[in-house]
This record gives sequence, structure tokens and C-alpha cells, in this order.
Amino acid sequence: MIKQYEKKDGTKAWLFKAYLGVDDATGKKIWTTRRGFKTKRECQLAQTRLQLDVQENGFQKRKTDVFKEMYELWFEQYKNTVKESSWVKTAEMFRLHILPRFGHLKLEKINVAMCQKAINEWFATVPSRYMKMKNYTAKVFDFAIAMEITEKNPMRKVTNPVKKDEFVEEAELNFYSREELKQFLSATKELDSPTPFMLFHLLAFTGMRKGEALALMWTDINFKENTLTITKNVTRGDKGRLIVTTPKTRKSARTLSIDPHTMDLLKAWRSQQKIDYMKFGYNTLQPDQLIFPNESNELMQPTRTRKWLMQVYKNHPEIKPITTHGFRHTHCSLLFEAGASIKEVQDRLGHSDVKVTMNIYAHVTKERKEETAMKFANFMAL
Repeated sequence: MIKQYEKKDGTKAWLFKAYLGVDDATGKKIWTTRRGFKTKRECQLAQTRLQLDVQENGFQKRKTDVFKEMYELWFEQYKNTVKESSWVKTAEMFRLHILPRFGHLKLEKINVAMCQKAINEWFATVPSRYMKMKNYTAKVFDFAIAMEITEKNPMRKVTNPVKKDEFVEEAELNFYSREELKQFLSATKELDSPTPFMLFHLLAFTGMRKGEALALMWTDINFKENTLTITKNVTRGDKGRLIVTTPKTRKSARTLSIDPHTMDLLKAWRSQQKIDYMKFGYNTLQPDQLIFPNESNELMQPTRTRKWLMQVYKNHPEIKPITTHGFRHTHCSLLFEAGASIKEVQDRLGHSDVKVTMNIYAHVTKERKEETAMKFANFMAL
């Protein structure tokens, strides 16, 4: 079959669909479509040549030598090795950054200079993720080598850019001091729903990640031992749907001791939840009852917390704005202020590597810095 078609840019071109026989390995009929020919005669000649080649040499499956095709083969096996939330993020990285750069190119045409240019540009535009992008691109080349499609991995030969140390003024840190936290929590009580106060209080008093809090069920709370167990995390899966997975890392699965005041708030919250949801016909006594569900007693959208924050800051412009993750920072900084050790903070926040605790959270609050200065002044006055 030969016919003319219209391309995306509005121009005309020709294509053919040809029967090539039966695949000996599968027993299935083989059809192929080739397109992009400028004239009908060019299309007819290409079809004839292809059919003659198959008659003389037999059918040979087309070699997968284009980067995008190799990526798709690699991605199919990669999906079986990680959680859904992980491969969704990886696919997004390829779609936005890697495939636009290399997707249309043949593997043998991609050289070290092209890879170096890509790394330099990724470093300039997305410095926090450029190494991931480099490593995943390299994985596709390694897969192609294992498949005997190519013999080289140019991405392994690039030079990693190094960020130069620059002196910058200390930015406004994404956490609250003790007094700022009290002011914020008081402001949340003015909102239409009691949920924001309870959720932000729990985040600030436990250091949990937002996804961990939204996955909490009442069975995760031990009211006798005053503990809370984290074994789940809410994240986004394929096509943006909410899913419950295991925690971010193995260290993230942990049991936290909870202070008596927070436990009293949780008890009151459970009682209020029974009353509120009973009006809508929901039985909140089920084992899988969420502590922070939405109005339909299902997983709450993670973006809801941002809307609550915006409401608070709109009503109280005097309150310093922070992100939802900033309440985890807040818990950490206040732990340091209270005298907790690096190891204690690491365990409570579920960091698998102590470097994360040191690099991200080893800031003390303004009060602690002033206290340090006073200690020195008092020492010198003796």
C-alpha cells in the first residue's frame, strides 16, 4: 500500500506499508511501514528494494540503534527494579531533559563532546539534578553495550563541573523559631477547618515528612506507649495518581516517641473525626482509617497544605512564610536548640546518612546563635 499523507508542519509526503513474510521465530506475519518520502516514485522504489532485500537475505529485525529506542528497552526492565514513584520521576527526567537532547540521535553518533556540552548545560540550568541526569544517561549506554548494540559509553568520559565556593549572605532559613511556631499554630486555629492546626502541629513536633503524615492510620498510633510508627508514605504514581508506598529509605521506617500534649491532641482529634465523618456515613473505626483523610475519607491531596499556608500568610502578613517541608526543618532546629545530639536528630528524622543531617539541618535558630554569643561574652567578662 502506498499513499500520501500530511505531516505535522502541513507539508505532504509519501509512505508505504509492505508485507515481508512470516517471522520464523514467532510464526507471525511481518508488516512494516516506512514514511517520509518526498515523491511517490521514491516511495515505490524504496518498497521494491526492501522486498527484494528480504527475498534474498531473509527478514532481519531492525537494529535498535537510536537512543530513544534503547532508552525504551532499558526503561522496561528498570521499572521492575524500583518503586512506581521512582520510575515515574525518572521517566519525567528523561522526557524533560535527556530525550530532547539525545533521543533522536543514533548511539554511535553521540560522542564525548556532545555529552560534555549536555552536562555543562544541565549543570547551569538544574544544578541539583545534573548528576542524576548524567548517571541515567550513562545507564542507557551501559545497557546498549550489554545488548551488543554499541561498544562505547561517552557519558562515562565527561568531566563533572564543580561549583565554585562563593561568599553569600545567609539566606532566610526555611524554619521557625519556637516563638514563630507558636504564632503560626495559633493562626491556623482561625481557619475554617481544624485539620491544618493538627497536621502542622504533628509535622513540627515529630519532624515527619508530609507524605508520611498523610499516610498515617490510627493503627500507627500506640496511645499506651505514646509512640507513632512510620511505615508508609503518600506519593504520586503513574499519571499523577496518589499511591501509598514504603517510606523514602529503609531508615525512614521508624517509631517515634510522642510528647503527652501531642498525644492528648491526637485523642481529641480521633474523637472529633468520628463525629464529623459519621454525619457523612463514614465508619472511622475501620483498621485502615486515615488520620488525615480528605472530605471523602480518602487520601488527601498533598497540595492542600500549600493552600492552607497561603491562607495563613494572607491573613497574617507579619508571619514569616515557610514551606510545608519547613516544619521538618523546624523540628530539627528546635531539637538542636534543646540539646539533642546529631545521632539523635538523625534517628528521629529517619536520615539514612548522617551527612544529610549535617548538610541540611545543622543550622541552629537565631536564639541559639545569640546564646552562643552570650556564652562567649560571659566567659570573657570573668
